[in-house]
Amino acid sequence: MTAAGAGEHDDGAGTFPAASARTAGDLEVPRPLRLALTAGWNLAESAGLPVAAYAVAAWAGGRDAGTVAGLAAIWVTAVIRKVVTGSVPSLLTISAVVLTMQAAVVLATGQLWLFLLQFPLANLALCVLFARTARGPDPLVARLAAEVVALRQATPHPGLHRFFQGATWLWAGIFLLLTAALAALMVTEPASVFLLLTTAVTIALVAAGTGASALWFLAVLRRHGLTLRFAQPEPAAGVPDGR
Repeated sequence: MTAAGAGEHDDGAGTFPAASARTAGDLEVPRPLRLALTAGWNLAESAGLPVAAYAVAAWAGGRDAGTVAGLAAIWVTAVIRKVVTGSVPSLLTISAVVLTMQAAVVLATGQLWLFLLQFPLANLALCVLFARTARGPDPLVARLAAEVVALRQATPHPGLHRFFQGATWLWAGIFLLLTAALAALMVTEPASVFLLLTTAVTIALVAAGTGASALWFLAVLRRHGLTLRFAQPEPAAGVPDGR
């Protein structure tokens, strides 16, 4: 589903009708509570569940057991999603790809440098995932906006589509920069310093990319006269909605 999608939208917490925006220039997101539930559910199944599974299994059986448990959790979630809804959300797909690559590196060897290699490799995989969709009709940032925050538009807008393509290229570039930075740190810093700097650099670049994307999005809305608003509550069945 894209940001311009219509029909029913599955936010992970249930399926609800996609209310059309009042005008072609309107974009909708769910009302605050629904928005929090939608985003929270997507983040929980793509990050929270595998992290929790890893923590419990690692505590009981060590790092390798935790890695297997986290990987199993993400793939079981993906299979359930596919069976129940017929599709797998992009964020869940990204997590599955990254965790699979990391697990393969971690389990294949006990070599420290190969264990550390998982961090730049994971970012390289993310770079490829974003870049391969950036020029197409369904850029990954548009899919994430539709799935994670349920952003909808009544009529596709070419200016907004160009933004999603550009933002997808932006995130491909961010992950490529992270790949290069972490690869350089890996060969120049001891492991303990590398892990600390990896966390700091990743948080800094992701925060910068998020801020830049948000400001760019708002500028595009202003430039094209688009309006972002909360969706109206759905009228109860059989009750006139007053329109």
